[in-house]
Amino acid sequence: MRFASSFALFACAVTSQAFVSHCFGQDWPQWRGPANDGNSTAKGVPTKWSAEENIAWKVKLPGMGGSTPILVGDQIFLTSAAGERLVLLALSTKDGKEIWRADLGKGIPLARVDEGNGAASSPSSDGKHIFAMSGSGDFAAFTLEGKEVWRFNLQERYGKFKIQFGTTTTPVLDGDRLYIQLLDDQGQRVIALETATGKEAWKAQRPSDGTDENLHSYASAFLWSNGSEKLLITHGNDYTVAHKLGDGSEVWRVSGLNPKDKYNRYLRFVASPVTAPEIVVIPTAKKGQVVGIKPVTKDGKPAFEELWRMPKNTPDVSCPLVYQNLVYLCGEQGSITVVDARKGTELYSQRIHAARYRSSPVRAEDNVYLAGRDGVVTVVKTGPEYTKVAENKVPDQIAASPVVTNGRIYLRGYDYLWAIGK
Repeated sequence: MRFASSFALFACAVTSQAFVSHCFGQDWPQWRGPANDGNSTAKGVPTKWSAEENIAWKVKLPGMGGSTPILVGDQIFLTSAAGERLVLLALSTKDGKEIWRADLGKGIPLARVDEGNGAASSPSSDGKHIFAMSGSGDFAAFTLEGKEVWRFNLQERYGKFKIQFGTTTTPVLDGDRLYIQLLDDQGQRVIALETATGKEAWKAQRPSDGTDENLHSYASAFLWSNGSEKLLITHGNDYTVAHKLGDGSEVWRVSGLNPKDKYNRYLRFVASPVTAPEIVVIPTAKKGQVVGIKPVTKDGKPAFEELWRMPKNTPDVSCPLVYQNLVYLCGEQGSITVVDARKGTELYSQRIHAARYRSSPVRAEDNVYLAGRDGVVTVVKTGPEYTKVAENKVPDQIAASPVVTNGRIYLRGYDYLWAIGK
């Protein structure tokens, strides 16, 4: 029963970490929230709305984008196309009015007609600066007031991107470092940058025997921590790999995600893992397997134990969500699958809405929010049984994940940014 009690401790750890964020105004400083896991501590969050009802404000955006906004203080930040350029916008949380914008570089062509553009990577913030990257490789840091601190281009520094549908990875922020994975035909690189200067702290090679389209990873790196230990987790090219934060050296890798005896040359990874102190949930692609592992220490060295391996129902694009011993998986065609995080047993799988799903699920209070590409957001009760709370629609296309904080939901569409709530 040690594992069950450890999960109880994990729930307390999430609550404690989120409480700190709550005390400072519930910032949403990175793609998946304060703990970067899709869990929100916001209270009084709306479950019902429409294009006219329960909308605090909406603001027209200068162009499309799939990046999830972040929120710091009374400003919300997001990247967007603006004509032939890509920009970083700072908007007021009070009324959506633009406070400032900064140029991020030239735009890139749309992927698969309408799937995305150069505004795919989400910004992040340390509370003093905003770090933003574009699909063209332009990477810059700004103060909260919009003053540029540093800038460089990833392609000029590390070689041209060679990836079929464009670079979509989001850097992960931790302390004074930004970590990024660049996995494509050009190479398999993992990089740490200094937040103060943008200079390289280290670069590590990430070897793999993957081939063909699998060299292209659209996923993002994540951090795993149990409070005393911390690792960088990268995902793509047939493997999930853990790295030391100090120099990027590999400490373990999860294999069998694309079995060699029935190798799929097109099993590129898009969905990223989710990490918690007692589990890392690893998606694959194309309705394939999902793996749950537990990072451990063996003989004084980092290692992992495989907890379970599901043969099917992986999300193809959306990241998993973990809450109270349950794993929530959002299928790309509009399904939700809930799995026991301790055993990997499927508790239910339910079709929720016929649409494409690119957004990752977010949990607030006892509800999970799943945003479809067609603007429909389905609200499902947490727990081992399926209970639909509400279905809401706005006339927009949504690829970004919801931001749920301060009693509001912010939905970033291709046309508008919507503030839902009081």
